[in-house]
Parts: sequence; C-alpha cells; structure tokens
Amino acid sequence: MNPSPFHKILIANRGEIALRIIRSARALGYRTVAVYSTADARARHVQEADQAVCIGEPLPAQSYLRIPALIEAARLTGADAVHPGYGFLAENGDFAQACKDAGLVFIGPSPEAIVKMGHKAGAKSLMQAAGVPCIPGYQGDHQGEERLAAEAGRIGFPVMIKAAAGGGGRGMRLVPSAAEFAELLRSARSEAQGAFGNPEMILERAIVAPRHIEIQIFADRYGHAIHLGERDCSVQRRHQKLIEEAPSPAVGTELRARMGATAIAAVQAIRYEGAGTLEFLLDAEGKFYFMEMNTRLQVEHPVTEAITGLDLVELQLRIAAGEPLPLTQDQVQFNGHAIEVRLCAEDAGDGFVPQSGTMALWRMPTGLRVEDALQSGADIPPFYDSMIAKVISHGRTRDEARRKLAAGLQDTVALGVTTNQAFLGRCLEHPVFAEGGATTAFIAQHEHALLAADPVVQGRAAALAAVLLYETGGDRRHKPAARRLAHSLPISLRFDIGGQTSDASITVTRDRCFNVSIAGQSFAIGLVELADVSARFICDGVQEKAGFHRDGATLWLHYRGVPVRVADRTRSASRRQGEAVGDGKLRASMNGRVVAVMVGIGDTVQAGQPIITLEAMKMEHVHSAPIAGKVTALHVATGDQIAASRIVAEIEAVAPEAAATEISRAD
Repeated sequence: MNPSPFHKILIANRGEIALRIIRSARALGYRTVAVYSTADARARHVQEADQAVCIGEPLPAQSYLRIPALIEAARLTGADAVHPGYGFLAENGDFAQACKDAGLVFIGPSPEAIVKMGHKAGAKSLMQAAGVPCIPGYQGDHQGEERLAAEAGRIGFPVMIKAAAGGGGRGMRLVPSAAEFAELLRSARSEAQGAFGNPEMILERAIVAPRHIEIQIFADRYGHAIHLGERDCSVQRRHQKLIEEAPSPAVGTELRARMGATAIAAVQAIRYEGAGTLEFLLDAEGKFYFMEMNTRLQVEHPVTEAITGLDLVELQLRIAAGEPLPLTQDQVQFNGHAIEVRLCAEDAGDGFVPQSGTMALWRMPTGLRVEDALQSGADIPPFYDSMIAKVISHGRTRDEARRKLAAGLQDTVALGVTTNQAFLGRCLEHPVFAEGGATTAFIAQHEHALLAADPVVQGRAAALAAVLLYETGGDRRHKPAARRLAHSLPISLRFDIGGQTSDASITVTRDRCFNVSIAGQSFAIGLVELADVSARFICDGVQEKAGFHRDGATLWLHYRGVPVRVADRTRSASRRQGEAVGDGKLRASMNGRVVAVMVGIGDTVQAGQPIITLEAMKMEHVHSAPIAGKVTALHVATGDQIAASRIVAEIEAVAPEAAATEISRAD
C-alpha cells in the first residue's frame, strides 16, 4: 500500500459538476471547498460546499482556469486535495503539476500521463505503438497552411480538422472539399487558441456516419485496471454530444470484450492511474478506431453508474487516496439500459445558438436522475458551457429507458431561456433512434423532422397563449364587471410565438370559457384552474395542464413538453418576421465576446460574407453580412462583451453585381 491521505477537497469546477462531486465527497466524510466567479456568486454549488472562495471576474481571463488563484484558494482554506471536475483543468498537465508542487493530492492521473494523452498527436503515436487501431491522418510538427492543405489532399476529402490540444468538440471542423479547407482551418485554429491556448491541428480521414463509442476505464497505482463497458455517444451537434446511452445498441458481448481489452492495454502501457475514457469510432463493418483519450470522467458517466451500480466519483477519490481497485474485471456486472440527455440553453431552430438570461421557472421531473445546479430565478451567464442539466433514465430494457426519459423530459419545465428540450424529445421519439440506429450523422440526416413542430400542438399552444395573455394581462382578473361586459364582443390580440406573428380573436362565452380563432382555426377553451405558474384547461373536450410564466409583455408557455416564448404585440407596433432583413443592420444573435472583426469601414461585402466572430458558451459563431453593400459603421471591436440584438455593423445596400465588382477591384 502507498496511501495519499487527504481530508478537504477543493473542487476546481462549477455548477452541476461541483455539486456531483460534493455529493460523493460528503458521503465519504470529506469536507469540500467551492470556487466561484463573480457571475456565480449566488450559484448552488457555492451554497452547498462547506467553504467557498471567489476567484475573480468571469472575463477576460476565464476565472475557473486561473491556476494560481485555485492553488491560493486551497492554501487559504486548508484544502489538501483538488478535484479538477471533468472540464478542461482535468486534462491540464500544468494544473496537475502545480497541485503536486503545492503538496496537494490531485484527484486524477499524473501530470505525465495527462500530457501524454492530452495532446492528440502524441496520443495517437503512443496508441499506434501499443497496437491500438487509429484513424489514418496527419499529426506532424509542420503546421503551415500549405503543408496541412497538402496533407488533407493526401488523406482525401472529406477530412476532419481537430485541435491537437483540445476536446469537447472545440477546434473541430469537418471539411467536405479542398475549396473549404483554408477558411475552416482558420476558424478551427482561432477556436482552439481561445479554448486551449494552442492553435496546433491534426488531420484525420473522416469516417462517414460512424458510431461514437467510448470505453470507461479505472486504474490504480498498483498496476490493476478494469473497464466498465461502453457508452454510445453518437447523437451530436457541432461534434458535441447531446444523447448518450449504455450499453451501445451496436456493441455485442464479443466486441465489448475486444474494445475493453484494447482500452486496458492502452492505459497499462502508460502506467495510468485514475478514471479515464478512451473514445473510438465504430464503422458500419464493426471496425473500431482510436480517436482520443480523455484523462477524466465524462459528462455522461451517470449512464455507466446506472448499469453498473458503481459511484464513479467515489472510485476516483478512493484511488487518489491510494486504495487499490475494489473489484476485478470479472466482478463488474451490467444491469439493464440507461440513457442521458443534455439539456442545453440553446435555440435548436436557429443553428443551436447558445442562449443566456434568467431561468424564471425551473421544475425537474421526478422518478429520474437529474444533475443540475439551477433553481427558479437563477441566471444563466454567457461565459460558460450551454449545458444546464442532465436527465438520466434507467430501465430493464432500452425501450423502457427511452420511454421513461421521453416522459420525464416532457414533464421538465424550463421557462425563461430557450432550451433544446423539444428537440431532445423529438430525437428520443424518432424511429431511427428508437430502433437503435442513430449514428453521428443522425441529426444532419433527420434535421427537418427533428426541428418540425407538431401542428396540433402548435395550434393549441397558440390558442392557449392567447387565453393566458388575456387572463393574466394587467388587472383583468380583478374586474369581473368589465369582464362580463366583454362577453360576446370579440377581443383582438397580436403576439409572436414560435418565430411567427399571430393574430387571434377571442370571444368570452361565459366565465373563463373562450372561443379562440387563430390562423383559420377555432378552439373552444375553458380554464378549469389558473394558478401563478400553471393552468388546467379543457380544449375541445380534452382536459390538460400547462406551465407558464408571465413577465410583462412576455409569456413563457410549457405545453406537452414544448416550451415556447410568446411576445405580446397587441399594444405595440409589431414587426412581422423578415421585415427588417434588408435594413443592412447586423445584430448579435446572442450575448457573447467579439473575438474577430473581419472587415473595416468602407469595405464592400457580399451577402453572407463573414463580418464578426462572436464567442459564447465556449463556441465561436460567425455573423455574416445580411445584404450586399458597403460597410458604413462598425460598433464593436475585438474583445468587446456585447448583448444579444445589439447592432454590431451597418451596411449600405448596393446591387450584388456592383459589390462583386468592388471586391474584384480590391483583390
């Protein structure tokens, strides 16, 4: 035995990650210390920890990544161990070394192992030497654009660009053809530099529509290692996971044993200690290829916990304290099926653009495991990842787990900030996913169906929204006499819902009973019960319930698992969707930080040409010219933190042919 005892753990992460670690640490009798930025001063992880230390403003230096501040917080509180969470610091060799130098137990692998596996190019070389099958590509030191373009041509398109020091989908781009290589390389490098401080890239052959399979491993300092089976993480957008499950519907007993044995051989080759995840691509022929190793726990580890009955954070803590693995490979048991969805603050219908703001109403489902750090009234800042919760189900069969998760997701109420809740529900219900056939191409192949709203739900939601706008507006509910006079007189309302402007006519037939005409349809709605944030109603003979939150002219409605934002335009000049597209004003689509301005005043641009790049929730989003013309004003500069809808540039319209001529002359 070679113990490393500790008593108090500083958790170098935030939100639900910190809360998850606090839970297991407390169960083992450890005290905990949280760290927080000024944006998170009222966050739940700050309240739950035994102690907490503020480590500064969220920007510009990304407070949770400030290594000296974290080491000082440990010294200040007397913490003798550090858990890096499962974000970037968990794969930062400098941080692991700084903890070691400060006499702190780092709850993770050694700095040397992190460095070896954290750099994609070096990791691939190590894995190839260990006999692990790897994706053909280029991971050389020559990083010039011409050399990388030549290597991409040698590999053959489509090709994948990846940040050598990265992970989590940052700095990753799929390049369909040579013509798009230069621009996508620039974009990937910029994102990698911002996220990891390293613009180095590797190239890989793009495997078409594979499965994304990862193997969870644990190894102790005495040379023992086990795997806990696989997770299927194929449902992704922007190369980031949205739905994960264990086991994979595409992996049988024999393949699981081979992949597990490969993962164990890989970690034993580098004398690895702690939790780790080896990620593979599985092609249609059953061949698997090593992609990368994450030297940490993954966001999706709860599905492995559900089918094995093990607490993976507890295993991390025990290994870090010097205990040997408490079980052998033969003792690992798998039970049933588990599925997890990542609930994110993003607009799926607008390219998954991240959202921030105040979550006015937050109610999570019962009967399922939920990992979150929110509460009603909590702020979602624009500085961090867009994921705000994980919802996990477990069943005896895959279909049972899927049904339970779909029902629980429908009962989830998240109002005030746009989320991907409805999109996730459609993914779970889609026949391809239900049959276990989803690959990494699932969202791209079925995007139209996954984004399409149910017209029946849409119609009833709009009619209910009209009734709630009428019932909750001003002091109507306190003036029954005025309400009685309104009977038989149609009341006109105008509101935006689901990105469209709707005109509705309401006739009050009797107390809290209405006929609603909207978009050529008629609905009979009776309110059975109206509480502060919920309504029970009868629509065309069927009694249902809905959640809502009213904030001035904005109504957030949750109906049949679909949250929608409703903006009352009855008393204000309304602008129909698309009217202002040609005004030449480029507006920020989200809160974020300007990381690049690609044009100058006086430049002539074409419609669709990149103007600025905005970083929000760790991802870059290019904003392009809405029209062809000349740039007459720029209202932002690199480094500015701006709010959604702010005008960032103004373009004076010119004919497309004239714009093309001007650009040609400039070239």
